[in-house]
Amino acid sequence: MNIIGWAIVAYAVYCIILFLLQRSVLFPTQYTQTVPGAAERYPDMEILWLDTGFGRVESWFMPADPVDEKRPSPLIIYAHGNAELIDLWPHEFGNLTRMGVSVLLVEYPGYGRSAGSPSQKSITEAFIRAYDEVVSRPDVDASRVILFGRSLGGGAVCALSKHRPAKAIILMSTFTSVRAMAKRYLAPGFLVRDPFDNRSALETYRGPVVIFHGKFDTVISYAHGKSLSRSTQNAKLITYQAGHNDCPPDWGLFWLDVKAFLLETGSIRM
Repeated sequence: MNIIGWAIVAYAVYCIILFLLQRSVLFPTQYTQTVPGAAERYPDMEILWLDTGFGRVESWFMPADPVDEKRPSPLIIYAHGNAELIDLWPHEFGNLTRMGVSVLLVEYPGYGRSAGSPSQKSITEAFIRAYDEVVSRPDVDASRVILFGRSLGGGAVCALSKHRPAKAIILMSTFTSVRAMAKRYLAPGFLVRDPFDNRSALETYRGPVVIFHGKFDTVISYAHGKSLSRSTQNAKLITYQAGHNDCPPDWGLFWLDVKAFLLETGSIRM
């Protein structure tokens, strides 16, 4: 066999290995660790266990502060990054509850204390189940549900937007699709098992979208954020001088930007 033949064989073997290992790269549960007692630190937070076809999935509901029984609150459904857990987020999302917004943190299947294995199909099922469970609550305004995804979480909420209505979408440091991300590994897109095609989701979504992205992001390049912002006329791109894991560089400024977006879209009322 000549050099070209061996190169073709080597590339084929490489692609097979990537195909077999891709979910351990996309969903690196081996690097996540639960935080003991994390939920107990927030006595007003409710732990909700969602029954799915593959087992129970954990979610945490943070009610608006203060709770107004006469006026249901808007709701943000949040999806975290691929090497994170919901355990890490209650403190930061206190900024939203103080704006009068309730927050639902949904865990991914196979992450933390949740059953199942992560995939686009199982994650979408879990988020649909979470959405249906919470929007029926009397303290939640079903007409003001905002989807918020960070990094991989952008794929989770964009997939959810294809199945359930949303007042608005917030994306941070996310990709156009996993197939587009496969190019960095020199792999053909058709091998991707969990494509999370965010661009196509936004092309069919009719509500307002805000996209936050770091200009110096080396994990999911800034080009992804720009491309997503061009996929719908209703999108606004906010650029930070940051990379991936340090985005946003200033959380105080970020929450002000989020508040401005929620006010502009009528998602919150002051």
